[in-house]
Amino acid sequence: MTIKEGQPAPDFTAPATSDTTLTLSALKGKKVVLYFYPKDSTPGCTTEGQNFRDLYPNFQEANCEILGVSKDSLRRHENFKAKQAFPFELISDEDETICRLFDVIKLKKMYGKEFEGIERSTFLIDEDGVVREIWRKVKVKGHAEEVLDAVHGL
Repeated sequence: MTIKEGQPAPDFTAPATSDTTLTLSALKGKKVVLYFYPKDSTPGCTTEGQNFRDLYPNFQEANCEILGVSKDSLRRHENFKAKQAFPFELISDEDETICRLFDVIKLKKMYGKEFEGIERSTFLIDEDGVVREIWRKVKVKGHAEEVLDAVHGL
């Protein structure tokens, strides 16, 4: 299933850091930035998370929550979150359920080998649970700022 702008975001419930279970529909009334990234503690993913962390107060002022999603375990997420002082929660999607709901599992190539993995993607969801903007094949540099501009544009 391919998600399009203007469609309701698919609902999900998943384990997250801070010993929480998050349900997307429970965040209605807030804007949500749902960003998918390949792996904790890798250079690009660390930089992306740091950029969202540094702009977090600006997102909060705009009534917007940030959630990071990868296939890493909760233990890895907790370590990554603590080490980087992320003020937002990270969702563990070890069985790829959410990744497949949002169609971010793609065939990738590295060192001549093909494998399935997360394509760095971000979804901006409005207060009513509708997807308002989608970024696929995200380049980290300047991305958090671009997302914040889109949040302000809602």
